[in-house]
Amino acid sequence: MQNTVVNTYRTPPNVRSLTRTACEVCDNSDCLIKNVLKTLGPKTLEKEKSDIRCKKGQQFIIEGAPVNGLFFILKGTVKVFRTGINGREQIVRFAKEGEIIGHRGFGTEEYYSIGAVALQDTVLCYFSKDSLQDALRKSPEFSYQLMLFYANELNRSESKVKSISQMTVRERVIDTLLYINRKFGDLRGYLNLPLSRKEYADYAGTTEEQVIRVFSLLKKEGLISAKGKKIGVPNVQALKNEISEHNYFLDS
Repeated sequence: MQNTVVNTYRTPPNVRSLTRTACEVCDNSDCLIKNVLKTLGPKTLEKEKSDIRCKKGQQFIIEGAPVNGLFFILKGTVKVFRTGINGREQIVRFAKEGEIIGHRGFGTEEYYSIGAVALQDTVLCYFSKDSLQDALRKSPEFSYQLMLFYANELNRSESKVKSISQMTVRERVIDTLLYINRKFGDLRGYLNLPLSRKEYADYAGTTEEQVIRVFSLLKKEGLISAKGKKIGVPNVQALKNEISEHNYFLDS
């Protein structure tokens, strides 16, 4: 069972708050906040930031909880999911340093439509909804960049829905492997994000048994290697050829 650490987005007693990391010295060059700081004025938004540490397995967004702000990943990896039919978990995406968590409910909904769990020890930058909305009103550049971000997210979501609906189970599992490879890369011959077979299934929209079956076939065909939870992809192009007709190779 996941250990929940945030449910109303006020820092609870068992969440370790940290000294704020200055955005100017942050290594996450893709972070939206870091890239618009100059247009917001010195410390305008940064002074409102809270840094929160989550341990591996801790949940910091509860599906259905009030939307009180956004999280940016300073360090670590996060699983974003939503609950489907019969309470089954459907993984929406995996997120890494510099990415935003909780944006789908920001500004339009009162409650989060997703949940989020730290897959490893993670440090989050948290901005309240009020401070972000104030910054958006003051900075046209911030508003513009956030609009582009949402437009890109919508395009990715629509492309994924269209392509996944036309894929077989084998193709969806292969697509998941390629997605993890693109986003997290390779570490000593294995994908740099160890996942359980269930997590692969929850992202691919299939069952754990089917993932195990597909992995077994791919291993026999020499398309992947496996060692416990670790999965290696020795020939990325060979896997791409398997789903090339779908023309679905998004960057993240």
